Amino acid sequence: MDSDTHSQAAGLSRVAIIGGGVAGLTAAYDLTRPDTQRRFAVTIFEGAPFLGGLAAGFKGRPSWEWPLEHFYHHLFLSDRAMLDLLDEISFAQALKRYRPNTAIHTRGKNYPLDSVSRVLRFPLIPFVDRVRMGLVIGYLRYHPGRPWRAFDKILADPWLRQKMGSRAYEAAWEFQLQGKFGEHYQQVNLAWFWARVYARTPQLAYFDGGFQAFIDHLSVRVRQQGAQIRTAAAVEAIRPRSSGGYDVVVGGQVQPFDCVLSTTSPEGMQRLAPDLPATYLGQLGRLNSMGAVVLTVALDRKLTADMYWISLPKREGIPFLALVEHTNMIDPSHYAGDHLLYLGDYLPPNHRYFDLSAAELLDEFAPHLVKFNPNFRREWVTGAWVHRAKYAQPVPPAGYLAMIPDVRTPLPGLYFASMSQVYPWDRGTNFAVELGRKVAGMIFHSFGKDYS
Repeated sequence: MDSDTHSQAAGLSRVAIIGGGVAGLTAAYDLTRPDTQRRFAVTIFEGAPFLGGLAAGFKGRPSWEWPLEHFYHHLFLSDRAMLDLLDEISFAQALKRYRPNTAIHTRGKNYPLDSVSRVLRFPLIPFVDRVRMGLVIGYLRYHPGRPWRAFDKILADPWLRQKMGSRAYEAAWEFQLQGKFGEHYQQVNLAWFWARVYARTPQLAYFDGGFQAFIDHLSVRVRQQGAQIRTAAAVEAIRPRSSGGYDVVVGGQVQPFDCVLSTTSPEGMQRLAPDLPATYLGQLGRLNSMGAVVLTVALDRKLTADMYWISLPKREGIPFLALVEHTNMIDPSHYAGDHLLYLGDYLPPNHRYFDLSAAELLDEFAPHLVKFNPNFRREWVTGAWVHRAKYAQPVPPAGYLAMIPDVRTPLPGLYFASMSQVYPWDRGTNFAVELGRKVAGMIFHSFGKDYS
């Protein structure tokens, strides 16, 4: 008896999850938990040969003990959804806390701005403006009632400029919006900015073994609970069946399911499910996003003495947004002594960097590393790897709340869950967990009515 026939005979609801990232794996975990009384037969289809999505890791050399994320990752101590899941799956012991140094690089120097005292000592902003900026951040962070819905209709750029003053805003915040959203930065709303300062903590957390260790542990639990996971299995189409449910086409093969959860990009959802109503497809089409290109560089020694994260204004003439010296937070012994840097940027999906090799990007980026250490020499570089994602950062304009497509699509039993829907929060693994659990709850309600 094949798995489809067995599922039908057992009275199980067949669920296809498209995407083996954190949201898809979390939804699969919840749908197959023992307390669901095994009401769901879940299959995950992941187009890549590995699981994890944007949180996946790689081993640049066989000698590395730990894999490293394709795109820089860490957790905040406020990431409650992730912390709760780690307790459930008995993986909390792998999470370690760190308090690394972070700074902005402007006018040729690094200026730490990761505490109130450091902000008040920032010499490039007059003292009165520093105090004014601190009051605005305090208002946003400690405003009663978490008023983000009102902030959804306010543009961040003019509001912050008016409230903080132009000198403080331009020195400490404008460049971060410009770097993250490019030409769209003046469209971004204040709710996104509020969530950024409200939820983040100066203390960070990271997994022993990297995020891939978490992905591997969660996927083992999902398999143990009965789900099937197929990698290198790109879904080609989702087609409604006249008798109810959906046909999912993978490698030219058609497989029937009662319910489908797609965790692809909005563009990917448009392509996979053209039978969605025009209004919903239109919502998907109106969502803008930025891509990401990250060059990981291995050095034979440190670049900076103690900086983990350095944010870089474009006005400095440096062709990347962030320099993250990962091994100034995590011991390089886990990477065979390599000192690892991320040089990353958010870019329009048609930017030429998406077509450059690691060697070509290194030629563009390496000359700028001397700005962070005047002794830097190209001979310090022992390896370089590039990773790209054309869907990496949603752009939330004023009124974005009304633009977000519902997780439950107009087609019964078809769900769509992407980082565009974690708003007002920024994309990240914590909110992927939260979204995965939310949509799993919806599926329980619709297909597992006796679940309690």
